[in-house]
Amino acid sequence: MCQDCGCGNVKGFAIDGVDGRRALSRLADLRAPGGPLHPCLEQAHDREGDGHVHPHDHVHPHDHVHPHPHVHADREAPEGGRRTVEVREAVLAKNDRLAERNRGFFKAKGLFVLNLLSSPGSGKTALIERTLRDLGGAVRVGVVVGDLATDNDARRLREVGAPAVQVTTGDVCHLDAEMVARAVERLDLDALDLLVVENVGNLVCPAGYDLGEDLRVVLLSVTEGEDKPLKYPLVFRTAQAVVVNKVDLAEAVGFDRDRALANLRRVAPDAVILEVSARTGQGMEGWYAYLEGQRSGR
Repeated sequence: MCQDCGCGNVKGFAIDGVDGRRALSRLADLRAPGGPLHPCLEQAHDREGDGHVHPHDHVHPHDHVHPHPHVHADREAPEGGRRTVEVREAVLAKNDRLAERNRGFFKAKGLFVLNLLSSPGSGKTALIERTLRDLGGAVRVGVVVGDLATDNDARRLREVGAPAVQVTTGDVCHLDAEMVARAVERLDLDALDLLVVENVGNLVCPAGYDLGEDLRVVLLSVTEGEDKPLKYPLVFRTAQAVVVNKVDLAEAVGFDRDRALANLRRVAPDAVILEVSARTGQGMEGWYAYLEGQRSGR
């Protein structure tokens, strides 16, 4: 995971080609002219002094398990000497705090947020594109797209009519809460009902990062094989739903449906499983019904 290998130490990212850490933050809007920050923001202000945070704390709706800050007992000090207090803070603690503020901010806007994860090439962009076309504006959707490089997917979704912001992460294999907070500054959230975050294609690191979403969905393509849930259990276990995509190709690639579903139920017994083809439209009505049910039942 990122917290072990070090790639969670984000050195730089870009929002639509602009340095993400230099992006204008809405913190300025929350400060009285010439006055201090609201106390809630003061204590949340990041080390650079311009972090994007939101003054809300809400219960985390997911079953993710994150480590939390803790303090170790003082070491015994020699007589007349100094003693050392070890304080260790979880690598993900800052992200979790920002994610909770994102969640509160989105809730205040009446915005439902979907975090869509998968390995590369499983069809995330195609699923979003088909959803946008079929819904035809009945639901106002905005998209934050994460990729290591290029803005190809964001441009593709803009062509369908959705406001889309591209986050290029460089050598970082996931989106985090700060990246999402900076990216949504470029969207008119008051004009949206649904925000879709298309995460970086990866089944490992994104699983550990809460973005402030309401719903986490993992996409599994039939072309990836039936054992993906067993190989990458965390990402499936932390999802509320799994969408099996490209079912129109199942026979051609020799996909063992029963085995795949059994593996999914073994790893994520509580997840809703939906089978679709974003290309042909097969099963998409079930996806739309599930999504609407989640939005209306929040």
